[in-house]
Amino acid sequence: MDRPAPPVTRFAPSPNGRLHLGHALSAIVAHDLARAGGGRFLLRIEDIDGPRSRPELADDFRRDLEWLGLEWEEVRAQSTRLTSYAAAAEALKAKGLLYPCTCTRKEIEEAGAVEGSDGLIYPGTCKHRPPDPLRPAAWRLDSAKALAATGPLVWEDALAGPQAVDLSLLGDVVLVRKDLPASYHLAVTLDDAADGVTLVTRGADLFAASHVHRTLQALLGLPVPRWHHHPLLLGEDGEKLAKRRGSPALTERREAGEDGRMLAEQLRVQLLSLGT
Repeated sequence: MDRPAPPVTRFAPSPNGRLHLGHALSAIVAHDLARAGGGRFLLRIEDIDGPRSRPELADDFRRDLEWLGLEWEEVRAQSTRLTSYAAAAEALKAKGLLYPCTCTRKEIEEAGAVEGSDGLIYPGTCKHRPPDPLRPAAWRLDSAKALAATGPLVWEDALAGPQAVDLSLLGDVVLVRKDLPASYHLAVTLDDAADGVTLVTRGADLFAASHVHRTLQALLGLPVPRWHHHPLLLGEDGEKLAKRRGSPALTERREAGEDGRMLAEQLRVQLLSLGT
């Protein structure tokens, strides 16, 4: 029997805020799974978030990972990949799989959008009316047409097992934002394929996004990795740790003299208690 190929994993933070313990856990999961399989652990800086991206934070990220005792290979940052995003978007438009959307969040809420796995599910307002050329437009994936083009699809999570693709969980997601050259969904799918990632590790809060990413892989002829969605670290309030909630930064702990390798070991023990 052939032995499985060594896995390629990645950690891909955005420099719009400092890393916290949740990021540390995600980096450790990706690092340790790659090392356990004799593979490679990549660092990719996702720096296309417009004015929110702060280049100096990328250096903090590197120092934080080193402090945790992790070793990595760094690959090209997102800001060097804009041509590939544009080409993929044009290919999807040429197939009639994207449509322009000028709706604001308020308009989406007023249209009676329902909550899905990752916020409001777009009700398809702009799909059924001509675009207003005077308003900025995002480009959304027409999930019904995408499903017709791909047929039934399956993806596999290392913890949850095989999953049948269900685009209704997120609806017609944005692939090209009004203010950015690509949304998370399009950029991360293209980047992982370009970097040869074979095991996509990330938090369980992004589980539903993998249905979209598997669909994009089929539509764009990209290789299909396996996924590993690990449990989340929660704060004292029961909510997941997040930059916008002011979760304690790794940089502050590092600069205060805390032992990063000991912290990493504590997170590994905590990960075992979470069931993975």
